[in-house]
Amino acid sequence: MSTETSAAAPKAVDRAAYQAELDALRIREKAYTREGDAIAAARRRLPMVEVDARTPLTGPSGQVTLLDAFEGRTQLIAYFQMWHADHPAAEQCEGCTFFNSQVRELSYLHSRDVTYATLCQGPYEESVRYRDFMGWDVPWYSARESIDTLMAGRGPFMLACYLRQGDRVFETYWTTGRGVEAMDQTYGLLDRTAYGRQEPWEDSPAGWPQISGNYMRTDGRPTAQWARVEAGRSDDLEVPGR
Repeated sequence: MSTETSAAAPKAVDRAAYQAELDALRIREKAYTREGDAIAAARRRLPMVEVDARTPLTGPSGQVTLLDAFEGRTQLIAYFQMWHADHPAAEQCEGCTFFNSQVRELSYLHSRDVTYATLCQGPYEESVRYRDFMGWDVPWYSARESIDTLMAGRGPFMLACYLRQGDRVFETYWTTGRGVEAMDQTYGLLDRTAYGRQEPWEDSPAGWPQISGNYMRTDGRPTAQWARVEAGRSDDLEVPGR
């Protein structure tokens, strides 16, 4: 961890001047929050489209259906994780690793009758070894044989929401790109720091530190993998006997 102090930093002022600037910003923050609430209200009023509840998935017990992935709950949030077949762990998608690794405590979703699951675009046996290497405990399924039905050309990764009515399943929302930032808290926290995300596209003052290269990778791997490697976990994705 660097202990150097950057020459570039916000202007130092007394607390009264600082508070005055923050108060002005707070007005915009509150407007942003209220607009977010209004967008969420509109999202709740979207129509929905039926999806075949029998769409096949592969899970730990073999073939199941999209309906099974609800685990008996009324709603399902599914993240469609990209997969590079027959590639080692170090070459798997850094973006999907970044977002999926931050969905950890599911009990609050369950308390609202919502299930979360990863629908991986790769084969189950190979991809679940990646989940286990990463130490994730979210429900994990392969949707490889149903990707054309479920994603319908959207992606390359996707977050989707579904509603169950009896034995029927409906898609109620989907997003991709920066829309999946709803899954993470890292960017939300970084956005509140002086230097932000430190990514080149941001509007930052001259001299602010920036990450070069792929900012979701460190030394050739998705950044989150290093802690697992250092803890001695095997990143071997080869399926025994294959």
